[in-house]
Amino acid sequence: VQPPDKPLQAEEWNKLREDFQSPEIFEEVMMNNMIRCNSPIDVAKSLLSHVAKRNGDIAYNVLVKYLTLCVRQGQVSEIQDVYDIMKVRFKVLESGAYSLLIRGLSSSNQWRMALTVLEEVKKIMIPSRTCYESCIKAASRHQELKLAFELYNEMLAKDVVPTLDVLQLFFDFSRGMKGAELQKELFGILLYLRENQIYPHRTFMRSIKLWFESLPGGNWRGRLTKIKDSGQCPVCNHQLEDSNLTEEEYSHLSERIIRDVIHGTDTFRKTSPE
Repeated sequence: VQPPDKPLQAEEWNKLREDFQSPEIFEEVMMNNMIRCNSPIDVAKSLLSHVAKRNGDIAYNVLVKYLTLCVRQGQVSEIQDVYDIMKVRFKVLESGAYSLLIRGLSSSNQWRMALTVLEEVKKIMIPSRTCYESCIKAASRHQELKLAFELYNEMLAKDVVPTLDVLQLFFDFSRGMKGAELQKELFGILLYLRENQIYPHRTFMRSIKLWFESLPGGNWRGRLTKIKDSGQCPVCNHQLEDSNLTEEEYSHLSERIIRDVIHGTDTFRKTSPE
């Protein structure tokens, strides 16, 4: 079904619906195609108005698809209107709808409203990574770095894994800024990468390098390099820590396995094909 290029009257929508092979899913198919074609918002709105007059309400799936189109086009007032309708009609939304709402609002001048929606999500479920990161990006763009770090630490506490792109954002927006607390938070991100063996991509590495070099009163210089097999850095000659266990660490690990796994309550069984 090819979406129209201008708003239609009720009889025109009825004619298209009647000509469609499966009239019961006409609105969903039409909205999907409007999203694909990025149709003008007034065309989609005329379809919703027609459905509301014909049925007395609009199905949840159709509302979510309309919301998707509004978010894509940055139609903030329409996003707010859809949210108001959904709040009245549905007690709880599914996570995808909340993500859309927060993503759409956080990219606008109404970004603090996205924080309000995030608080509502917390009452019923653990917010998705998209929800958290949309709010973190909005707070960072508006220099609310303390708020952004609060949301980041909350993510980690809830075992929601952040993307490298949002971690890079912290270094980009903190460049040249003073503050011991800010530096502590950023070193915390570096420790998070280290402890979880997460390796930043090239653009992220560049952001880390530029942040260090921008520290007021510092004299940092960063260079991309390759570590020798010996574990030594060819630029600064620093010796990286060895990943092999010492005899003491090995002995401690061995004792723990014997105590907790073999003799303890942890299940450990040797099996055979028989």
